[in-house]
Amino acid sequence: MERDELHTLLRLIGVLDQPATATVRDELLTQLADQPTAVAIDISGLRVAEPAVLGLFAEVVEEAAEWPTGRPLLSYRPVGDRDLARLGADLPPARRLSAELAPVVGAARAARELITEGCTRWGLRQLTDSACLAVTELVNNVVVHARTRMTVRLAWRAGALRLAVRDYSTRHPNPVGPAPPTSPGGRGLLLIESAVRRWGATGLTDGKVVWAVLYPQDEPALG
Repeated sequence: MERDELHTLLRLIGVLDQPATATVRDELLTQLADQPTAVAIDISGLRVAEPAVLGLFAEVVEEAAEWPTGRPLLSYRPVGDRDLARLGADLPPARRLSAELAPVVGAARAARELITEGCTRWGLRQLTDSACLAVTELVNNVVVHARTRMTVRLAWRAGALRLAVRDYSTRHPNPVGPAPPTSPGGRGLLLIESAVRRWGATGLTDGKVVWAVLYPQDEPALG
């Protein structure tokens, strides 16, 4: 793996067969979740036992496409400087923010401060309330249920505000309805559905990513 401020390059070598596809998929998604930069996946040095196994790479790219990182670049030829430059342009540092948080009571407040900073910086004030609502629920779910450290990422890319919370519990969110008023999470994951265009969860080798996407046109403009 090669990494700098703007991009990460993952090179896969060896032989890929059907029994290994699930392991490779989960490991790639974990690598993507832990990189703040755009990622290129170079499989030019990979040998495949059968063509069908290559489908896993398209699945990985599609799964991570909504995350607050640059869209992953899958390359069947050696990745060159021009490819990496294009990746860096897709999501420069000025359009992404992140914070490492502990599973403590003040975590949601720190996540809301990150959201407010990003929305203000990128001229997306109309998304602040909805994004803060969503991130509060996601972070509180980690505090109450996962109880692990977490990374909150936020990015403005391709006309959408993208946020994600990565934790280290394999327990997935389960939207079973509103929570009691005394619950630290507030109203349950149904609130997220009311606040964002899309959201979902992806399992990793050592935890998960829960992500959400918001669009400015879904909220009234502020004067």
